[in-house]
Amino acid sequence: MMNFKQNLTVLFWLYRQKAKTDGKAPIYARITINGKYTEISTGKKVNPESWDSDAKQVVGGGMEVKLANQKLAQLQTDVERIFNGLQTQFPQVTPAMVKNVYQGKPAIEEPKLVKPTAKNEQSVLEVCDEFIVKFQKRVEVGNASFQTLKHWRSTRKKVAAFIKYHFDRDDIYFSSLPDTVAEDFYDYLTLHVSKPLAEVTARKEVKWVRQIVKIGVKKKFIASNPMDGFKCSGGDVEVIPLEFWQVEKIQQKHFSVERIAEVRDAFIFQCFTGFAYQDIYDLSPENIVLVGRKKERWLVKHRGKTEVGEMVPILPIVEELISKYKNHPYCIANNKLIPVNSNYRYNVYLKEIADLCEIRDITGAIRRLDTHDARHFFADLMLNNGVPLEDVSKMLGHKSIRTTMRYCRVRKSRISENVAKVRQKLFSKSGSLREFA
Repeated sequence: MMNFKQNLTVLFWLYRQKAKTDGKAPIYARITINGKYTEISTGKKVNPESWDSDAKQVVGGGMEVKLANQKLAQLQTDVERIFNGLQTQFPQVTPAMVKNVYQGKPAIEEPKLVKPTAKNEQSVLEVCDEFIVKFQKRVEVGNASFQTLKHWRSTRKKVAAFIKYHFDRDDIYFSSLPDTVAEDFYDYLTLHVSKPLAEVTARKEVKWVRQIVKIGVKKKFIASNPMDGFKCSGGDVEVIPLEFWQVEKIQQKHFSVERIAEVRDAFIFQCFTGFAYQDIYDLSPENIVLVGRKKERWLVKHRGKTEVGEMVPILPIVEELISKYKNHPYCIANNKLIPVNSNYRYNVYLKEIADLCEIRDITGAIRRLDTHDARHFFADLMLNNGVPLEDVSKMLGHKSIRTTMRYCRVRKSRISENVAKVRQKLFSKSGSLREFA
């Protein structure tokens, strides 16, 4: 039997995000073999101030500290012993095999489904596949967005990888899902993948999967949804809208490369319509509607994400872009108003545009421009020029005004104007208080 040279390392770390009400957080051990790793709980919890992140041990005095460090030392010894033993039995040892033996399981478990408890119960991936097939049919008849379908397919891959990683099975029944499945999936996405997701992104993925588990509840495979207690919103991240002069700088910049110039035009189109990426991607001449006695040209469509109608009067700068690309080969062949790249390429080119135009954020660094910045700019532009919140909400295609309120941002200029009115009313030119009857 040929053995590959393998190196084992055991790293202890404090899982601060799982701190309990008493302030103590669990200590985890990360078992790494040639770049691949898994993690196990040591069963010990300590106050964060007692953890030495450099020495990877608990500091301080007392029996509790002594027992905790003894546990860590014993775990490392056990893991090394298990690893050495497995090397005599298998040509290649994985972190999962070491973890299995440490937890009293066979080194290699047969990846199989746990028997369902409900009659005719479907597995999680079966229901997920069923949902995606139905969603694809909605896309084909124009009732749903292809971009959302791509997201569902991506989420399905993440779920399958999570099941394999966490349960060591190819699939799992709803009745076998633990109460901690939401937290486990979140931990997997933020800690155990090669490219960990940001907190907000991971919580959104949990929210999507919760919809699939909800189907299991409706089909009576399980009595309740174990994901319901998980907070899927990671807090609102404030987006600082672009300044008008920054958008003007982008709009007036000459680009010799056609592909970059087209992305710039698509972005400006978004800035003055408020449409999201997938909505300008789907725009066709049929979305231009004549409104009122004056036959004013509007863009009217159902927003792909929410299926809510959005309608925006066509501003002169948008009219110019529509005219500019009227005879563009891509627009003619695909019946589109404006040529738009894939979402990935679009955002890549926007970053290039931000660099070329020196669009900087409040720290002075080049801004990481993306398609959603245009939507925030439009909302900010409308709200700060007196357009009522309800009207802006309709133009953005929001289901609720509460969503639109997240786009509200009070600018210093507006504060200055309003305070100037108060100053003029209360004070004379010399600065003394006016006398009121």
